[in-house]
Amino acid sequence: MGKFNEIKELRLENIVKRFPGVLATDHVSLTVGEHEILALVGENGAGKTTLMNVIMGLYQQDEGSMFINGEEVHFRSPNDAFDCGIGMVHQQYMLVPNMTVLENIALGMKDCQKKVKVDLDSVRAKVNEISTKYGLKVDPDAYIWQLAVGEQQRVELVKTLCLGAKFLILDEPTSALTPQETDELISLLSRMAKELSIIFISHKLNEVKALSQKVCILRHGAVVFQGNTKDYTPKEIAALMTGHEVETSANTEEPCNGNIAVDIKDLCVKSDRGFLALDHFNLEIKEGEIVGLAGVSGNGQRELAESMNGLRKVESGSINFYGTEISNLTPRQIIDLGMGYIPEERNIEGIVPSMSIKENIILKDNETEKFSKNHILKNKEIEKYTDEMREKFDIRSPHMHIAAGSLSGGNIQKVILAREIDRNPKFLVCVYPIRGLDMGAAEFIHKQLLALRKKGVGILLISEELEEIMNLSDRIAVICKGQNQKVLMRDEASTSKLGILMAGVKDE
Repeated sequence: MGKFNEIKELRLENIVKRFPGVLATDHVSLTVGEHEILALVGENGAGKTTLMNVIMGLYQQDEGSMFINGEEVHFRSPNDAFDCGIGMVHQQYMLVPNMTVLENIALGMKDCQKKVKVDLDSVRAKVNEISTKYGLKVDPDAYIWQLAVGEQQRVELVKTLCLGAKFLILDEPTSALTPQETDELISLLSRMAKELSIIFISHKLNEVKALSQKVCILRHGAVVFQGNTKDYTPKEIAALMTGHEVETSANTEEPCNGNIAVDIKDLCVKSDRGFLALDHFNLEIKEGEIVGLAGVSGNGQRELAESMNGLRKVESGSINFYGTEISNLTPRQIIDLGMGYIPEERNIEGIVPSMSIKENIILKDNETEKFSKNHILKNKEIEKYTDEMREKFDIRSPHMHIAAGSLSGGNIQKVILAREIDRNPKFLVCVYPIRGLDMGAAEFIHKQLLALRKKGVGILLISEELEEIMNLSDRIAVICKGQNQKVLMRDEASTSKLGILMAGVKDE
């Protein structure tokens, strides 16, 4: 198997991949031509990421063959795929948090490795070249742990291009991006398609329509449809994907006049880089209302969510929760007061990946009378409860004893949602609750949030999906550079108005 100067065609024939108790890919065949963009869509757990990991050599197929330009190839590791010109940006980014952007990119670049040390100057030159060529702005000297999710995604894309990818695989490339950034990425990928071929996994069917020439739909590991994207509407693709028509949930209730649940005044919180991520931020949220927080990634959303949940120090200002000042309380104290939290980083903050689904679902309540007695877990009660949650939230797994980290991204999110929503919180902080979820699952989650609202639960919905925010929120706040630009009523908001405010232009 040699290197390829260009990839004119990638072809899969009858790819089968099995895991214990699961047929992840079921005789999948597909072809991607030169300068072609193929959208791969399907519900959570349909086998999309598994199939891409087979192409990348992270998994080896149990049956079937893969061909590049008509020549059969066998990838035993990602290095084999890289050597043939195939690169992938994963949904969970493959970056080392305590290393800089430059060092992460250098890890995979063999050409820059001298006998004793890595030639970082040549890596920096390559990063600058790729950044300039494709308009992908990254700070080479920033540490990965300091970057927001959207910024990390750009680093992954730059890294993959620096490794010389001629064929690009993108797993949920826009899940962490704002609408403006998404439009820029779609424009970028369209330009890049003049030089390389692309497979991208997405649940956002408007993007599938905007970007791809062909669409392939997986259901339960098998291809159920392939066709030209232009011949189908997003609604038709969604119906093919789920097997039924998908409706959009919307908040149609009257504006809420309940008591104030959370009152944030002059909140100042530092980022991991030491500057004020929240700069005298003000916001109040009533019980029984959903307040959406719109903003470009990295403008203080993460710091706000973490400070409200005891995970980040408050420098000054106050967070009043039902009459109790919770600034700088411990996470346990805040949980006991009735705060629920769906975090941004589901794999790091939302679950313990090595623990079972069952253990993750009772993580906040393992010491309660319901699940333990004299510090000994009541396994029968826990089993019964987790089976109920698995059914209720459609968590797709062979059983509840497998490690939560082995699930698909969307199913991990469902585990977190099951735990947080079923605890009946007094207030819920939701950070990107449907990131990585298919349309059917997103619809289910939105219904759950609207049901919580009806029960009188206040919700802070942090999202970069403006459609989601406008559909669900009673009021919408816009954050820019750590400050609340303006709060709009639902009927005042529009994509253009929110976009202007997100860019930092105050609408007086």
